Amino acid sequence: MVLTKQELIDCLQKESRILLHLCGKLSAEMLDYRPTPKQRSTIELLRYLTYMGPILVQSIQQGAFLLEEWGASESRAETMDFDAILASLESQAGDYAAALSGFSDEDLRGEIELFGSKATRGAMLVDFIVCGHAAYRTQLFCYLKSCGRDELGTMNLWAGVDAAS
Repeated sequence: MVLTKQELIDCLQKESRILLHLCGKLSAEMLDYRPTPKQRSTIELLRYLTYMGPILVQSIQQGAFLLEEWGASESRAETMDFDAILASLESQAGDYAAALSGFSDEDLRGEIELFGSKATRGAMLVDFIVCGHAAYRTQLFCYLKSCGRDELGTMNLWAGVDAAS
């Protein structure tokens, strides 16, 4: 294993913390920002992030994409306002720790097929969830910059902190 289970949990909890840090930079008028007509708005992106990681963790654990759970979570998310989104995102750090604690080392090394790819559960957790978080937080960061948050920089994106003045 390249990462221990605890290192994977720590990584996902860091991703959750950075995402919440970036959410703290949003104002109400930024929630409807959409770079182009076919891209998600800021609030749509955040709604997606309330279920993307958690449902994928469950799917990877089960070894099959949980389509019904995905659809139900997507429907719930569509009704969430910003406060509900934040509450959901705030719970993810603990949810990831609880879910991943249920994986044994053997489970993490076990190979599954998901979305047409074969890999170990551990590799899929990194590829789909850790990398997914990094990609979508970068998208959120770009949305913030497009909405005029010019003071945000590398430390906000990669460490989830404001740069020292």
